[in-house]
Amino acid sequence: MSKRSAERFEWRILGAGAPGRAAPESKLRLGVLISGSGSNLQAIIDAIEGGALPGVEIALVVSNNAGAFGIQRALKHRLPVIYLPWRKLPAGSVLQEMTPNEAQLAGLLSFFRVDLVVLAGWMRILSAPFLEHFANRVINIHPALLPREGRGETYTLSSGETIPALRGLHVVKMALDAGLKVTGSSVHYVIAEVDAGPVICQQEVPIEPGDTEESLHERLKEVEHRLIVEAIRQFRR
Repeated sequence: MSKRSAERFEWRILGAGAPGRAAPESKLRLGVLISGSGSNLQAIIDAIEGGALPGVEIALVVSNNAGAFGIQRALKHRLPVIYLPWRKLPAGSVLQEMTPNEAQLAGLLSFFRVDLVVLAGWMRILSAPFLEHFANRVINIHPALLPREGRGETYTLSSGETIPALRGLHVVKMALDAGLKVTGSSVHYVIAEVDAGPVICQQEVPIEPGDTEESLHERLKEVEHRLIVEAIRQFRR
């Protein structure tokens, strides 16, 4: 991102409540869930090791993909990491209790005394029963701008312009296909409705002429790395 763009598109910290936070005198223990490269996991590791996240530690990394490069990142830093094979739910499934996979995951997170669950590129939807078990303790990175309270069909930019609130998969492509001039990233609390939880922090990112899905996604990743660290810092306070 150019210096001019960075000055214009300042990121916002939103004061979403977080009941159930760890006591200030104890370390905040993270459970980081990944499915791929783990670049956001690396950003968290770097922030912890560099002193940008005092009083925070990664208690456990879980991957649903045995080939995820994020596993190698965790091993390099001697973090506990577990591969947990995951069965995808049929579309539209409504569950009254956790799936067997979720029960295993919940058991692991409890065993490792995890305070905050961070979905860092986790490509599986979690059920309402699981999220109720970890209420207000699961956050997610989404590569688009979401309304502050989570719900709603539009987002109002700092310029006053209104754009669609993009949810689900492939939102980077959706932003390009819609001809948007600005998109962004959001970190939000996870609720049973997909990409609809209260936003913790977010940042607008300009779409440059000639941007491709790949080039825009790379710039969004740079923003996400900062936002996820800030979201954890906000939860810690």
